[in-house]
Amino acid sequence: MKVAIFGRFYNDTTTQSVETLFHYLLEKDMDAYIETEFFNIIKKESPNFQDYISFKTFDTLDTSFDFLVSVGGDGTILRAITFIKDIDIPIIGLNTGRLGFLATIQVDAIEQAIQNIIDGKYKISERSLLTVETTPENKEISTLNFALNEIAVSRKNTTSMITVETYLNDEYLTSYWSDGLIISTPTGSTGYSLSCGGPVITPDTNSFVLTPIAPHNLSARPLVIPDTTEIKLKVYGREEQHLVSLDSRIATLDNGTLITIKKANFKIKMIDLLDESFLITLRKKLLWGEDKRN
Repeated sequence: MKVAIFGRFYNDTTTQSVETLFHYLLEKDMDAYIETEFFNIIKKESPNFQDYISFKTFDTLDTSFDFLVSVGGDGTILRAITFIKDIDIPIIGLNTGRLGFLATIQVDAIEQAIQNIIDGKYKISERSLLTVETTPENKEISTLNFALNEIAVSRKNTTSMITVETYLNDEYLTSYWSDGLIISTPTGSTGYSLSCGGPVITPDTNSFVLTPIAPHNLSARPLVIPDTTEIKLKVYGREEQHLVSLDSRIATLDNGTLITIKKANFKIKMIDLLDESFLITLRKKLLWGEDKRN
């Protein structure tokens, strides 16, 4: 099998995971490719680098790869999808971060997880994405204009709130007076949106969520909408510019820019092992059902 490996750091929290993964891939004679920047970090930091000189590197991916392994937290997976884009390569995450709603494989389960993938003992969870266009065009956004978790607009260089004029399918919804507005996918519902009071949505739900960030109009609440909805935003405020973020990528826009957000025409495939599920992850990560009295 041909496997791609992506990571961003090689430190105390990632070393054991990387070493365990690499040794098992060597043991199974896998055709392994490491993303070039991650490869160079490992080459510089790992005392065992000579063990991995048979591994190749990649800068871009194609359909010849069977799957991608992300080593890190959920943020690393969000970066990894910028390599996968729309070419349908399944992805699995080894968790060296904290919560890990996307990166769910712990270090003590790496070998079994890889073996299960080799044996076909897994299922695929397809995740919807958001795409964004701006008028006038912003090249920072247009070159990589999709997000797995959320697209958010927020204030810049000011403590004053902004006004987010919001339309759904060209019908006026409201103008949020707030620090910003999050448009979240079901996958992103356990991220930034959740911390701002948004609902948890199961990954297979055909919905998006609009979650205001610290709204001054106190009646404003998160709104669940069909994922077929086209969302249009215009931002105004005391400063001349504001921020738009696509997962962890940020660009600056002039106030009054028309921002059009809708469902992307492709999905990301996440590998779910048969003993894992979103509901199990909720119980483990959010401690649902935990009671000190029990």
